[in-house]
Amino acid sequence: MALRFSANLSWLFPALPALPARLEAAAAAGFGAAETAWPADCPAQALRDAAERAGVRIVLLNTPPGDQEAGEMGLAAVPGRQAAFRQGLAAALQYAKAVGCPRIHLMAGRVPQGADRAAVAVEMETTFVENLRYAADLLAQEDMIGLVEPINNRITDPRYYLNTPHQAAAILEKVGRPNLKLQLDLFHCQIMDGNLSRNLETFFPLIGHIQIAQVPGRHEPDSPGELNFSYIFQLLESLGYTGYVGCEYAPKGDTLEGLGWLRSYWESRGLQHGGTSKATE
Repeated sequence: MALRFSANLSWLFPALPALPARLEAAAAAGFGAAETAWPADCPAQALRDAAERAGVRIVLLNTPPGDQEAGEMGLAAVPGRQAAFRQGLAAALQYAKAVGCPRIHLMAGRVPQGADRAAVAVEMETTFVENLRYAADLLAQEDMIGLVEPINNRITDPRYYLNTPHQAAAILEKVGRPNLKLQLDLFHCQIMDGNLSRNLETFFPLIGHIQIAQVPGRHEPDSPGELNFSYIFQLLESLGYTGYVGCEYAPKGDTLEGLGWLRSYWESRGLQHGGTSKATE
């Protein structure tokens, strides 16, 4: 089965300032699905209307980052911010319901400024597990999936708490909720651990969403770099991956011109523009 790709609207089509316009551009490029970080500047009804016009499904949103001026980037693992996390989760859940989105990335957050990572590790894990259980139970009432994403602390965010799929898997086991899954961004995974084939195979039962970008530039999959995405796509197909592959990368130039890799993938799988099977048209 061919893979399904979603356009990350926080990264793609940056020349278009409004989220609905980016969504419509994604639809014109052939995407049937889209994702975005916390859409603070776009009312849910406006995004829902744009999605319905374009025939695109919103498949992933984030919880709010918290106080960004204070350096926050998620709250789920931050001690003392449990109330703010729950408030943000409620807002994300309401927004997701309004736009028909079935998955929410529960952002872990950063090690507090000035704190030693090792010294606060136990307290942050305890907070994270507690908040994830609360979130999972709330999301289950709406038949939604919660996701946790490891973000590399070598290049992207030195203070981010959740860094490797091994750490995420251990936390998910402690939480023990079937509607919590691993959001595996292969950019971060390669930087932290490499060995992508084995990691994909090992953590495959936990994976609820995948994101891609070339390493180290975080550009298109066919840009120069460490990863062979032709092989990775074949591996995901062989594993039977049926979720979405989010395109979370910084286009080197015009987004549409840089989508040649995706058009080539569709053509190689006997698909038309937009990933529609020729056999079904």
